[in-house]
Amino acid sequence: MTQKRYSRKKHHSKSSHKRGSSSKDQTIQHFEKQVLAYLYTSTEPASMADITRAVTGKSTLTQEVKGTFTHLLHTKTLTKADKKRFQLSPNAPLYEGTLQQHPRGFGFVSVAVKHAKAPDLAKDIHITSNRMGGAMHGDRVLVHTRRGGSSGRPEGTILKVLNPGADTIAGTIELTRRGCFVHPDDSRFPFTVEVNPAGFDNLANGIAVIAQFRRPEKPSPVIKGKIIELLGPADNIDVQMRLVIEKFHLSHIFSDETLAEANQLHESVKLTEDREDLRDILHVTIDGETAKDFDDAVCVTKTAQGFQLHVSIADVSHYVKPGSAIDTDAYQRGTSIYFPGRVIPMLPEKLSNNLCSLIPNVGRMAVTAVLDFDHSGKRIGKRFCRSVIKSHNRFTYTTVAQLVIDKDEETRNAFGPFLTMLDHANDLARVLLARRLERGSIGFSLPEAEIQLDTDGHIESITRAERNFAHQIIEEFMLAANEAVAETFTRKHRQSLYRIHELPDHDKIVEFSEFAKTLDLQLPPPESTAEWFGKVLKLCKGSPKEYIVNNLLLRAMQQARYSSDNVGHFALAATDYTHFTSPIRRYPDLIVHRELCAMLAEQSARKKQTKAENTLKNDLHEVGIFLSGRERTAVSSERDMADRLKLLYMEKHLGESFKAIISGVTDFAFFVELLDLFISGSVSLESLNDDYYLFDGKHHRVIGEVSGKIYQIGDIISVTASDVDRNKNRIYFEPSSQQ
Repeated sequence: MTQKRYSRKKHHSKSSHKRGSSSKDQTIQHFEKQVLAYLYTSTEPASMADITRAVTGKSTLTQEVKGTFTHLLHTKTLTKADKKRFQLSPNAPLYEGTLQQHPRGFGFVSVAVKHAKAPDLAKDIHITSNRMGGAMHGDRVLVHTRRGGSSGRPEGTILKVLNPGADTIAGTIELTRRGCFVHPDDSRFPFTVEVNPAGFDNLANGIAVIAQFRRPEKPSPVIKGKIIELLGPADNIDVQMRLVIEKFHLSHIFSDETLAEANQLHESVKLTEDREDLRDILHVTIDGETAKDFDDAVCVTKTAQGFQLHVSIADVSHYVKPGSAIDTDAYQRGTSIYFPGRVIPMLPEKLSNNLCSLIPNVGRMAVTAVLDFDHSGKRIGKRFCRSVIKSHNRFTYTTVAQLVIDKDEETRNAFGPFLTMLDHANDLARVLLARRLERGSIGFSLPEAEIQLDTDGHIESITRAERNFAHQIIEEFMLAANEAVAETFTRKHRQSLYRIHELPDHDKIVEFSEFAKTLDLQLPPPESTAEWFGKVLKLCKGSPKEYIVNNLLLRAMQQARYSSDNVGHFALAATDYTHFTSPIRRYPDLIVHRELCAMLAEQSARKKQTKAENTLKNDLHEVGIFLSGRERTAVSSERDMADRLKLLYMEKHLGESFKAIISGVTDFAFFVELLDLFISGSVSLESLNDDYYLFDGKHHRVIGEVSGKIYQIGDIISVTASDVDRNKNRIYFEPSSQQ
């Protein structure tokens, strides 16, 4: 066993530096970067002399200049357009993306656009601190990559800042004898901003502000700036929301043009030749108690063969036309973002909560999937139509569970007309779930925290989010509709966005299997199959280790994303899958709706597909990359907001003890997750004053040198909240009792 002794003494190691390159070599490297950046941003090939003159202001062709061009030709980064002119090779590994900088100086670039036939990259590009090229966090940059290291992650050099990031930051005030400083809320900005407090009477330590700064010519720990907006106390939820908005550059204000267009929209429920009247179908909506935008309604009837399912989705495409201001705003947002008690909608409220919301007893435009299943849940028929529907009731998950799961007599008496339909829905959902799991769909079980706010916006409680089979009913019906639409697109060779989930990295599965041995889990030999994942989850189901195993297995998987290339969905064991069911809050669903409606129009031969409806088709690859990025930003911002509120909650519960599971172990701390609150934090080994602890990385544990006491990943322990650090957004715990 390889052990590392933890000592309370702090060790400072001097950084090792390789001897720097000569001034001549650095000049050549700088010129090479300039050449690549010039040709990337230029639309035409250029001669050696023209390129040199453009990037240096001189036309002298020195041996170093000629050598640079020879080197770039040799590496196939450049090609000859003709005898005198050069151009970038189609395969040149050049990429555009946004720099995410780490406080320690290095960073990563998430690729948004790749050059011509540059290789696809599976991971973000790593940029070392000495290859930043003067770029800062948030800049849109041009990167030249080279072969990655042992991790397989591509390494890159920033050639040019294409678009500087924002010149404003959100942060908190620190008043000192030396002056007034704004500490960036986003720790990825490696500086503080010195400001003049004059004119702001309510400034105090901890007050949140927006500051504008002057971009320094060279990196500096302190830069000059000024306060442009006073936000207020940082423990206010709306201030925290604004900090998250600034950190992730979220669009939260609709343009004047968008609001004007929305105000011009009116209810227009009309039966036309291309719409079916389905208002007599007993559609209902089933959502959470606090939901305001109802974009899906369902109805299930019993048939001789089995079941017929109607899934009707609000016809957002009827109101939001391609190229309109509303459409442009929606695309840039990509998705609605949900915070506790707050939302940043993709569409203006008049659409999301009114015209496109399937509120009860009101006719609404919809796109409907009519799906037929046999008694075993096998789909035996499908068709789609534009429709006019009416939701006959707005149900919550809680009420539906009382009706069809608990069979609560009083509740069933109150909703008599809907009982038969909901019972059929329950029966169909169960056979669909069984069939999906049988084919290998992975059933992850990850509980989530629900943060409740009081009327003043303060955190009232944090509890485990309730989930019952009523949630599963809607989930199964949405999955079925999404698969049916995707399968139709595949068979009819329609261009659209698929929701894909690629095979996991086999090395990560092997690594997880080795780790599982430390939890005394006897796993089957590792395989990159959904069936293997299902067996692992079944082995730990109901045990204290279930949460850890689910989390680690998810990390072994790739991220689901949007793509114009259908490669299937691994986790769902589906060959065809897309997102069709939430066009109010997801732009990819709106794209899918437009394609489906265009297909229906062509089939009926009543009208031809318009040019506007086809505007995105030639760019679907880039659209998929962009919208996948917007989704990741939304998820990150929602998680960040939840973490902030959890920190504010724990500030008021310092000294209290909680049950927790150890979720990770390092040589300086182990990490815990509170079982009931889903709040993460760390226990510093320095705080373990009962012994010296040895780090056993192989078995993910620390061991007391004298006592032999063990803290191991997966252990359930009692911890006491000891401190919070708002600047680092961290919560610290200590074991509740030490021997």
